[in-house]
Amino acid sequence: MVDSLKKQTFTEMRPGVKVPAKETILTPRFYTTDFDEMAKMDISVNEDELIAILEEFRADYNRNHFVRDKEFAQSWEHIDGETRRLFVEFLERSCTAEFSGFLLYKELGRRLKDKSPVLAECFTLMSRDEARHAGFLNKAMSDFSLSLDLGFLTKSRKYTFFKPKFIFYATYLSEKIGYWRYITIYRHLESHPEDRIYPIFRFFENWCQDENRHGDFFDAIMRAKPEFLNDWKAKLWCRFFLLSVFVTMYLNDIQRADFYASIGLNARDYDKYVIEKTNETSGRVFPVILDVETPEFYERLEVCIKNNEKLAAIANSNRTGFVKFFQKLPLYVSNGWQFLKLYLVKPIETASMQSSIR
Repeated sequence: MVDSLKKQTFTEMRPGVKVPAKETILTPRFYTTDFDEMAKMDISVNEDELIAILEEFRADYNRNHFVRDKEFAQSWEHIDGETRRLFVEFLERSCTAEFSGFLLYKELGRRLKDKSPVLAECFTLMSRDEARHAGFLNKAMSDFSLSLDLGFLTKSRKYTFFKPKFIFYATYLSEKIGYWRYITIYRHLESHPEDRIYPIFRFFENWCQDENRHGDFFDAIMRAKPEFLNDWKAKLWCRFFLLSVFVTMYLNDIQRADFYASIGLNARDYDKYVIEKTNETSGRVFPVILDVETPEFYERLEVCIKNNEKLAAIANSNRTGFVKFFQKLPLYVSNGWQFLKLYLVKPIETASMQSSIR
């Protein structure tokens, strides 16, 4: 039964190995950076805090956490149809995102080893955490007779180049939003165990603490480099990255609302809560945060969702590529316009800029 469902839903590179999801603007990205510039960074302003965080990484609180127990040892054929497809997709996206972090952090640890030992060891130990997460998720996929070839992903994915300060903005937000996503799901399922359709969710409480510690590390780096936070350009970039992360999550999750419904969550309510808490958390380091409480924020996101539904319908139509392009163009323009209008909404000033340069 499982093999039948698998073949109806997913394409395989070889038996049991799933073809990776097609890369789009909304899929998890792989990153690279200017390693020489990173190695030259002076972190002395906040080195004590970074060393304290390094000691937490060394403690490795979750060294014995990611161990599959007897609850995994059963058939999962009862998770079938659309729920199964969306759940495997959730596991794949999560695994790809964690593996992306592993690759970046591992390379940073290797490149900085002789030039910035504190940063190098922090990145190496974070790569250890991300490898555990990715491996645990990939093993979960095998319960559905599928897995990802992570070596193939390493070689086949396009890598996006960001300068170090942009890497810090992006990874800080990725780790902090990851914390709020995991802990929110965990707390919901702790209160409603009848909705916990698979045992991986029991691991999310400790798991999200790895994400939180990683986010604290990037917070400390940015505080060690006040120029990343204390000018008008920093305000513009912080707004851009906050908006990009929130828009990407919202558009992705609403497309997969049925998955969240399967674990008893309303995707819109879930995302609004995660966005609110991540935005609030970001105010501890970023000089500005977004006004996510203005009605315009979600109204414009809903326009993008409708546009994406139309784009999907066009993509699945029998029209020629030329016709599809001109049908899609105004929808792409509309999405870009919504993003621009959201970017121009007056942000909320925080005290972070002042505290970061004391």
